[in-house]
Order: sequence, then structure tokens, then C-alpha cells
Amino acid sequence: MSQIVEVAAAVMLRADGREFLLAQRPEGKVYAGYWEFPGGKVEPGETVRAALIRELQEELGITVTVCSPWLTRQFTYPHATVRLNFWRVTAWEGEIGITAPLEHSAVEWQEPGAAATVAPILPANDPILKALSLPTMMAITNAEQEGTERQLERLEEALSGGLRLIQIRDKGWPPAQRLWFAEAVCRLARGHGALVVINDDEAIARQVGADGVHLSAARLLACTQRPDFAWVGASCHDAAEITRAGELGLDYALLGPVLATPTHPEASGLGWPEFARQLAGNTLPTLALGGMKPEMLADAQTHGAHGIALMRGW
Repeated sequence: MSQIVEVAAAVMLRADGREFLLAQRPEGKVYAGYWEFPGGKVEPGETVRAALIRELQEELGITVTVCSPWLTRQFTYPHATVRLNFWRVTAWEGEIGITAPLEHSAVEWQEPGAAATVAPILPANDPILKALSLPTMMAITNAEQEGTERQLERLEEALSGGLRLIQIRDKGWPPAQRLWFAEAVCRLARGHGALVVINDDEAIARQVGADGVHLSAARLLACTQRPDFAWVGASCHDAAEITRAGELGLDYALLGPVLATPTHPEASGLGWPEFARQLAGNTLPTLALGGMKPEMLADAQTHGAHGIALMRGW
């Protein structure tokens, strides 16, 4: 097996998260003219973070001030096998290509979830572009306890406030009641362009035209192939389960519980240090679950999360 080349790749995001940067490879390099995330090879003895900061200084003329690990993908090109360590870069000093010569042929800002305005893009980046379109906050329904009327009212308020990802849980209901609720949620979500996934029920997901399904940890363990939906995610408890989700080609994972929850106050949860350790080298965008509050999003991302998932407080 050929040696794996470690690469630091920067997902540079504007402050509002609505645009990310792609750079065009210059003439004279392999895949010249292709678009990619800026970054470069990790030198011997160098950390990924140090390589990221150095490469962006050299390539774009900026100094990174805030960055955090996101996900890792391995890809085999004809000339090499590379492990791409993607980091989110959310703050920097300097202007791109102003304070130092730009090493790329061009740079362009793109909108997550929209069709790219540049081409061709390096093939290793296709799953990364989809991952970037995944909203950073998931609301998990709890209508069994709160009641359908109040839950739908709150969902409408949250959608108006920017919520764009909903997981319909409520697994204790009879199928007919769950189907009715799922139809109501999907109607609300469509009006706001939000994604809806159904927990562990492919039949209901197809009936209501949901965007996908969300697998429980038990269902993930029993799954032998990815369900045929645009979006498929899974609940995970450790790195091994996230790896399994990645092997099946799933789009995202939930990892938790991170903190104690009202449902299980006796369980202390993973804690942020262990959460970050379990995420190290993961291949999927992962949302932190368990005791989350909206104001914890930045802290979760600092520890490697894509975002957060909440059953209460959304």
C-alpha cells in the first residue's frame, strides 16, 4: 500500500456561515485548473493546525486566528493517496491575496447547498460540499410529551427564526398518529426550505416525502446498506459507530449524550474532552447531542462538531 499523504484543508467560512472559499489550482501543478479547498501537505513533525496556518499564510496571505477540526476524508488519486484533514476556519487577519501574492490562479466564494459556480472541482470534495449544506442545528421533535399543537406552534416559530433541519422522533405513537404528525411537520418545513428526516421509519418517510431517514444506533448496527434517500444520518455513541455510519455512506452522525439531560439526569455524559477525542479523524459531519442549548453551538464546533441537536430548547 502506498504511503498516505497527510493534507490540511481549510473550509474558510464568512462570519455568517453563508459562504465558503474555493481556490483554483495553478498551472504546473497536478490537476491544474481544478477547484479545491485551500491548504496543503503536512510536513514531518508538524501538526495539522500548524500546517493549516502556514499554508494559508503562504497561499492566501492571511493569518488564521480561529479554526477547529471538522472531518477527515481519505481519497486515492492516480498519483497519491491523501488523507484530507478538513478544518473550519472562521476568523483571520489580512485580506486574501493582498498582503502576500496569491498562489492560486483564482479564488471564489460559494454558497453552501447551492450549485457551484466554478468547475471542475476535485472529485475528493463532492461529499464535503454536501456536508457543508447540512444545517448546524437540528430540532428533534418531542410531541409525545409536549403535545402536537404546541409542538407545531414552536416548530413554526423556530422555522421562521432560521431552523432548517428537523428530525421527527415520537416513536411511541401508533403509525397513523405518527404519519399525521409527520405530514404536518413536512408541510411547515417545505414552506421554509428546511430538511426533514424521520427516525427509523422508511415507510413514513416515503409517504410524506421527507428528505431522509435517521437511524437509531440499533438500526445502524443492523443496517447492511444505505437506505435510498437524499439524506441519511444515525445516532452514535462512540467513534466505532461513527466509522460504521461512514462505511455505509451516510451523510451525518449524532454523537452523545455529551452532557447530562433531563431525561437521564443521573448520566453525566461524555463531556467535551471525550466528545472531541471520539470525533478525532471522523469522516462525517457530526452533531453534538445531549444537554445542548443554542448558545453552545460555538463551543461544540470548537470541539470538532458540525453543529448541535436539541430535543428541548430549540
